[in-house]
Amino acid sequence: MTSPAYHYRVEHVDTDASGVVHFSRYASLMESAALEELERRGAGLDALLAAGIDMRVRELRIQYHAPAQFRNELRLEARVEQVGVARVRMAVQVFQQPPSEAERSLLTSGTLELVTVDRAAGTPVTLPDTLKNTLSRSTP
Repeated sequence: MTSPAYHYRVEHVDTDASGVVHFSRYASLMESAALEELERRGAGLDALLAAGIDMRVRELRIQYHAPAQFRNELRLEARVEQVGVARVRMAVQVFQQPPSEAERSLLTSGTLELVTVDRAAGTPVTLPDTLKNTLSRSTP
C-alpha cells in the first residue's frame, strides 16, 4: 500500500489470558487506521461534521493471518479502494512491525465499507461532491 502507516503498540487490554491479541481488537484497529486515512485526506470527522453527515460501518471483512502479542509494535495501513454515491470502501492491513522492515509479517487484512448518513436523522444521504472528489483523488 502506498499510504502512510499508523503505529500502535499492543497493550495488556488488547490481549487474552495467554497474551495474544483477541481477534475482536483487530476490528477496532482497522477502523482506527481507516479513520486516520480519511483524516489525512481531508475527509475526517471535522469535514463530515461540517457537511452534516456521518459515516457508519456497513460491512467489515477480516482475514486473520497470524497473531500479535502483548507489547508487539503494529503497523496499520489503510487506503481508499472505492468511492461510491453514498459509500466508501477501504482496504486495511495490520502488520507486526519488527526492528527490520524486511521481517514484518501480515497479521490481518480486510475491507471496511462505510456509508454516509444524515447526522441528525440517521437516514442515508449521498456523499457531498467535495468529499467525493477529495476521496477519489490519488493518494496525496
